[in-house]
Amino acid sequence: MKNRIFKSILTPLPLGRGWGWVFACLLLTGCGLYNKYEQKNEMPADVFGTTQDVQAAGGGTSMAEMSWREFFTDPLLQQLIEQVLANNTDINSARLAVEMSEASLQAAKMAYLPSLYFSPQGTLSKFDKLDWSKTYNLPLQMSMDVDVFGSITNKKRAAKAVLLQAQVREEAVRANLISTVAQQYFMLQVLDRQLEILTVTDSLWNASLETEKTLWENGKIYSTAVNQMESSYLNVKTQIVDTRRNIRSVENVISRLLANTPQHIERSKWGSSALPEHNDSSTGQRMFDTKFIQIGVPATMLENRPDIRMANHALEEAFYNTQAARAAFFPGITLTGTGGWTNSGPAGIVNPGKLMWTAVGQLTQPIFARGKLKANLKINQLTQEDLQRRYVQTVIDAGNQVNEALADCQAAREKHAYYHRQVEVLREAYNGTHELMDNGKSNYLEVLTAQETLLNAQLSEAMNMYHGAQSVIALYIALGGATK
Repeated sequence: MKNRIFKSILTPLPLGRGWGWVFACLLLTGCGLYNKYEQKNEMPADVFGTTQDVQAAGGGTSMAEMSWREFFTDPLLQQLIEQVLANNTDINSARLAVEMSEASLQAAKMAYLPSLYFSPQGTLSKFDKLDWSKTYNLPLQMSMDVDVFGSITNKKRAAKAVLLQAQVREEAVRANLISTVAQQYFMLQVLDRQLEILTVTDSLWNASLETEKTLWENGKIYSTAVNQMESSYLNVKTQIVDTRRNIRSVENVISRLLANTPQHIERSKWGSSALPEHNDSSTGQRMFDTKFIQIGVPATMLENRPDIRMANHALEEAFYNTQAARAAFFPGITLTGTGGWTNSGPAGIVNPGKLMWTAVGQLTQPIFARGKLKANLKINQLTQEDLQRRYVQTVIDAGNQVNEALADCQAAREKHAYYHRQVEVLREAYNGTHELMDNGKSNYLEVLTAQETLLNAQLSEAMNMYHGAQSVIALYIALGGATK
């Protein structure tokens, strides 16, 4: 009995059964290599912050759900954006990157198919005085890698993640271009408004200067008053020159975005429905409508913001690269077959040729690769860990951008009423001071101060209107707008 037990222990398994057990163990070990990446859906509930303005704008449908054509309602601006999206170099490069990624993915999918080679060969030989010997081979070779442990599958999935990144990157470039064009367009409108203010001021101050000169000639004021007034008048002239130069610079920026030579940019006047607006009851002017400023719930940012989706797909790519690095430790199985015609056979040279067939199965198990496989796996694992941290930071940065843009919107909104009232008060002060001077009850310095203060307030009011529009655009983009 004891001898039979020892005999059964020492008796090796049949060859087929032995390899079967080994193969089964490898399959069980490699099952995890086919796991799919799970998209990250974590989003802190307070990612936008907990301030009162955030709570007021939260909930409902995010303004990012609006298409850019719904958001920017000025027909001239819409036409300009369409031209930029059609001609801009950056967006065209992004489209080409998508096409290259599509080609890479197609190549990764084709890795499942066998490779076919046709390699004809002929030999002409002669020995001593014998006749010439002619042999030929016309083989068609096939080679196919069997994806038992997911190496090809993981590489294909990684290639798909790269394609998704390229597609989202194109959306990001498009959103950035739309934002840049809109902001430059509004800057042109504001500069036009400031130029209009300066031109009117130039006319008024020129009349005042002529009056001062007349008074000086009649001996009613000193030359110092005339010099001070002329200095202020010349300062307005220089501001007009600077404003016109700034307009040219902004037009050149837009021309570059159009991939075109410098040209005049058509635009409407400020306040002509470039953004969703309403009549401000406190000022009587048109102002961007805060009712449509809705940031929605934080989860919508996962679906809308290109940078968050890109970070997610980059993490997905790293996950599959790590899986492929693990698969490299497992055996590679290759099937090779050859078929064709030949007149060179084991029985000697014959003519005509005969059919030739061969089939080979090969298993390659890495044993020692000088640490390359282990190092490659470690590198991919660390890359995945780094991208995980970057993803979290991207979400945090996105929340901060929304908070900052929303705060800028509220600040511009509040300052709008103050600036408007300031201009009204200073205009009344200027008119009153001018009357007093005409009646000899005020001096030129008071009039000059009132003029300069009024001008600065008018220019500041116009610039605040631009900052308001800029902050609304920034909020729209921060929430993931302009990608649809």
